[in-house]
Amino acid sequence: MGRPCGVAFGVRWGGSGDQLLAVDGEPWGVVSWHWMGREWGLFMSISCFVSCRTMKTYFLLLVFIAGSLAQEDLSQKAFLFPEETSTAHVILKPETSKPLKKFTVCLRSYTELTREHTLFSLATAGKDNMVLIFPQPPNNYSICINNKEFHIKVDAEVLDWKHTCMSWDSDSGLVQLWVNRKLYVRKVSNKGFIIPSPASIILGQDQDSYGGGFQASQCFVGEINQFDMWDYVLSLEEINQVLVNEKNGNVLNWTSLSYEIKGGVLVEPLYKFWGYAASSYYPC
Repeated sequence: MGRPCGVAFGVRWGGSGDQLLAVDGEPWGVVSWHWMGREWGLFMSISCFVSCRTMKTYFLLLVFIAGSLAQEDLSQKAFLFPEETSTAHVILKPETSKPLKKFTVCLRSYTELTREHTLFSLATAGKDNMVLIFPQPPNNYSICINNKEFHIKVDAEVLDWKHTCMSWDSDSGLVQLWVNRKLYVRKVSNKGFIIPSPASIILGQDQDSYGGGFQASQCFVGEINQFDMWDYVLSLEEINQVLVNEKNGNVLNWTSLSYEIKGGVLVEPLYKFWGYAASSYYPC
C-alpha cells in the first residue's frame, strides 16, 4: 500500500462518526466527520491507504455529493408559480420536527389572482387544515387552525408585493394577522391545543389530504419569496426586522431553505424596479 495521506474540507451537511472505506473488499481508508454547527458546516477528514492522487478523485466526488444535498440561500430569489394547476407546489422541510405550541409564519407574495388561493398549508395525520393561510380577495383572509376556520377582514388587494405574517399562541389561543405591517382584528382559536408532528408543509396548494388532495381552483399563481417560520410568536419589533430582511426563521429559514419543487414551479432571481428591490420595498 502507498503512504497514508489526508484531507479536510467543510460542507453544509449533518452527522458525525467514522466509516471504514473499502474497494473490491480491500481496505481503502477511513473517513471521519464532525458536525460543527450551521455556520461552519461539516468538518470531514479522509485518511487513505492508497496514493494521494487516487485519494483526490474520491475527494472531489464526495464534495459533489455533499454539495447537492446542501441547504440553499434564496435571499435574492423567488418561487414562481406560473399557471393554474393542481400539481405546482413547493414542499418545505423544517430544520426541526417537533410539536408546536406557538408559531409565526411570514412570507411575501405577488399575484394577479382575484379569486381565493392558498399561500401556506400545514397538514398532519388526519387534519388537512391544521394550519391554512387562504386569502380571499379583495379584502378577506380565511385562516384555519386545527381544521377550525375563521375570517379576518383586511384592506382591499392592490397589484403589488404583499407581506403577510400570521402567528398563533396556544397559551392564549391568540391569532394575529399582519399584512404590509398592519395588524388586523385579532382572533382566539384552539387555546391549549398543541400541533402534533410530523407535519406536511406546502406553499401554493391547499392540502385536502396529507401531502396531496390539491385543487387547481385553490392554487396560488404568482411569486412567493422570503418565507420564514418560527416556533414562537414574533413581537412588533421582530416583525419590523423581518420586513427589512434582518430576521430569519428557526423552523424554516429562507437563507438556508431545504425544499422540493413540484409541477413546474420555478426558482427565479428577483429584480429591481424604479430603484426599489422587489425583495425589500413594501408600503407602510
